[in-house]
Amino acid sequence: MMATLILAWKSLLNRRYTVGLTVLAIALAVALLLGVERLRYEARSGFTATISGTDLIVGARSSPVQLLLYSVFRMGEATNNISWRSYRQIADHPRVQWTVPLSLGDSHRGYPVLATNQDYFKYYRYADARPLELSQGEPFSGVFEAVLGNEVARELSYELGREIVIAHGADDVAFVRHDDMPFTVRGILAPTRTAVDRTIHISLEGFEAIHLGWQAGVPLPGRQVSPDEARQRDLTPRQITAFLVGLDSRAASFQLQRYVNDYPREALTAILPGVALHQLWDLLGMAEQALLLVSWFVVGVGLLGMLSAQLSNLEARRREMAILRAVGAGPRYILLLICGEALMLALLGAVLGTALLYALLFFAGPLIEARFGLFIGIGGLRPTELTYLGIVLLAGLFSGLVPAVRAYRQAVVNGINMRL
Repeated sequence: MMATLILAWKSLLNRRYTVGLTVLAIALAVALLLGVERLRYEARSGFTATISGTDLIVGARSSPVQLLLYSVFRMGEATNNISWRSYRQIADHPRVQWTVPLSLGDSHRGYPVLATNQDYFKYYRYADARPLELSQGEPFSGVFEAVLGNEVARELSYELGREIVIAHGADDVAFVRHDDMPFTVRGILAPTRTAVDRTIHISLEGFEAIHLGWQAGVPLPGRQVSPDEARQRDLTPRQITAFLVGLDSRAASFQLQRYVNDYPREALTAILPGVALHQLWDLLGMAEQALLLVSWFVVGVGLLGMLSAQLSNLEARRREMAILRAVGAGPRYILLLICGEALMLALLGAVLGTALLYALLFFAGPLIEARFGLFIGIGGLRPTELTYLGIVLLAGLFSGLVPAVRAYRQAVVNGINMRL
C-alpha cells in the first residue's frame, strides 16, 4: 500500500507542470466554495445578531418584514406613525417591563438618523444579548447632541465636538437641511457590526425641535425658531415611528402581541423579532442557495478538469501501464495507483484552496468589513466546511476510477508496440 502511494507521488512529480495546473484549478474551486460558505455563515450570523433581547417590535400596521426592515435595519419607510398617546398606553401595560421609542425619517450625508431616548443605550441588545458601548464620549444629554455609530464616525472622520447638520428625509440636499439647528457629537459607539454602526442617534426632543416650523417636509416662512427658543418649547413627541418592547416574561409575548394587533385606537402591528428575521432570511435564501450552487458547479468543473487531465495522460503512460501489467501488477494495484494519484491531487487542491481562503480573509477581511460592514472571522474550519472538503476528496478519489479501469483494460502489446 505504502509503496503504491510512493510510486503515485513520484509519478505526479514527474508530471509536475500539468499536475500543478490541475491542483491550482481545484484549489481555486475549493477556495470559492469555502469562501461562499463562510460568507453565508457570517452573513446569517450578523443578520440574526442585529437585535437581541427584544420581545416585540411595535409599529404602524404593515407586514412584519417591512416593520423589521425600517425599525431595525433602517431600510425603507414606515407606512404611518404611532401617536405618543398610544405608545404611552401600551408602555404602561402591566406585562411591559421596558420600551424604547424610535423616530426615523431624517438623515445626514446618506446615513439614517434615529431619534430615541436614554433607554436605547440601556436596553438595546445585539448578538448574544451584548449591550451597546461607547468607544468615546458619553450618551447624549442635551437637546442638540448626537451619538454616532462607529462606521459613521470612521467614514466621515468625525470626532467629539464636531457639529453636524441633519437633513429632512433620506436625500441630503441644501433646501431640506436643518442648518439653523446643528447637533454636536457627544459620543461615538464601539463597533457592533450591525445597522447601529451606520446610524446617527439623537434625542426625541432634538428630533421634535428641528421640525418646529416645518410642514410636509418644507419649512414654513416666518415660522422658524432658534435653538434657544426651541429649548423653551414643549418638545414631547406627538408621534413616533416604532418602539421596542421588553416584557416581564417571554410567555407574555403572544398575549401582548394580540393586545397590540387588536388595539382599538390605531392600526398597529406587533412582531416577534426572531420570527420576522427568519421570514426575511427566507426571502433572501434563494440568492444564497443559488450562490452556493454556482460554487459547487465550479468545484465540479475543477474535478472534471482533473479527470480529463488523467485520461489525457493515459496516452502518454501506455508504456508505464503495460510494463506494470507485464511484471504482474493486478487490477488492485492499478486501481490503487491511479486512484491514489487522484486522491493526492484532490488533497493538494483542498489544502492549497483552504490556505488561499485564509490568506484572502486575512488581507481582504478588513476591507470587506469597512466597505460592507460584514465581519468575516478567521477561525477554524466549521463542521459544514469540513464536510464540504470531505465531499471534494471523495469526489476526487472516485474520479480516479474511470482512468484506472481504462488503464487496466489497455492491452500489453498496445502499450509496448509503437502506434504508427
